[in-house]
Amino acid sequence: MPELPEVETVVRGLREPLVGRRITAMWHDWRRTIHSPAPDEFAARVAGQVVKSLARRGKYILIHLDHDTLVVHLKMSGRLYVAAADARHEADRWVHVRFDLDQQWQLRFSDARKFGRVYLTDDVEALLGHLGPEPLGDQFTAAGFRAGLQGRRLAIKARLLQQEFVAGVGNIYADEALFRAGIHPARPAESLTDVEAGRLRETVRKALQTGIDREGASINWYRKPDGGKGQSQNHFFVYGRAEQPCRRCGSPINKIRVAQRGTHFCPNCQPSSLK
Repeated sequence: MPELPEVETVVRGLREPLVGRRITAMWHDWRRTIHSPAPDEFAARVAGQVVKSLARRGKYILIHLDHDTLVVHLKMSGRLYVAAADARHEADRWVHVRFDLDQQWQLRFSDARKFGRVYLTDDVEALLGHLGPEPLGDQFTAAGFRAGLQGRRLAIKARLLQQEFVAGVGNIYADEALFRAGIHPARPAESLTDVEAGRLRETVRKALQTGIDREGASINWYRKPDGGKGQSQNHFFVYGRAEQPCRRCGSPINKIRVAQRGTHFCPNCQPSSLK
């Protein structure tokens, strides 16, 4: 599933071709992709609105219009791109929602697995208010992060994945941040010392910013809006590198399951609390 760096890259790649465009119509062929409102109301409301700006909240893409905000969650296999109405692309076979734009352009939402969702809302806070702070923003404070670990017996990896704790972190960048901080992913969140919590907060930010700088990780379905691949996957410390040597110490990277997710770590650089 695309995480914060991938979604941020998509937002940046869509700004130039989308801002200023008027949506003229909406088409869909998979009802469940249209989360809310109902498709007929959605189509009637969105038609005629102009794209004013694009932003991101956690893993959600926010396309601000005249009166509403078009919200897109890519989920596992979603791709969002702008194309000329008569252009054909490989990803078109999985397009289930399309927004026709002025001057014969289209915003296409391709989603092979059909888990992605689109929303049209005039109250983004009501829709996304449950999300925690943006990890690259000022509200992601050391004190707040530490407080969010206290009394939490679940694994620190699992805590990082909870979007109400910190928005936008997923499986990939949680593994990378924990490695950078030297913290075993299965340790109870409450067991982290103040020093460790402070270090992890910083490595969460560093892992995510590095991911943005490298335009995301094209491991499975993720592609940039222009169809190109991100480069993060070529530089990971641990994610996807099971049995390969640690880039720091040479020990084989281990893979276990934490919070029902495949989890990668170096047993030497990230010793368990029992060591």
